[in-house]
Amino acid sequence: MDHFARMHPLHDLPHPEHDTQFYDGVPLKRLVAWLIDFTAIVLATVVATLAIGLLTLGLGFALFPAILFLVTFLYRWLTIAGSSATPGMMLMGIELRSCDGHRLTPVIAAVHTGIFMFLMASVVGWIGTAVSIWVTRYNQGLPDLLLGTTAINRPLN
Repeated sequence: MDHFARMHPLHDLPHPEHDTQFYDGVPLKRLVAWLIDFTAIVLATVVATLAIGLLTLGLGFALFPAILFLVTFLYRWLTIAGSSATPGMMLMGIELRSCDGHRLTPVIAAVHTGIFMFLMASVVGWIGTAVSIWVTRYNQGLPDLLLGTTAINRPLN
């Protein structure tokens, strides 16, 4: 917490007007991170589906939707639970923080991932999340608004 110069009175997050360095460029970084993660998830899903499909003499190819769901959930949950960021977020220098300013716990990471996946299953969820990231004070997507989390530029240690 000592990285944050001034805290917002309602949260232990850096104040968006006083500590702008924590929020500068975050919406665009989130988009690029999502594209990186999406690419990694698709590649991992294709490899897993091919392996399972070949091992089951083609029957496993029908499992593609389930494999995609499982790979997506595990990729996001395990990486966010471990470092409060997906690999794409890490490459972009951002991480998720809870409203108390701490990294996400495994439970909050799982809930965040579940809400994110639910919302990404519809165009309305995609648009709503994208718009909320661009227009909210803390650049929060819909899962962030529901959980009180936000993405910030990773503090320098």
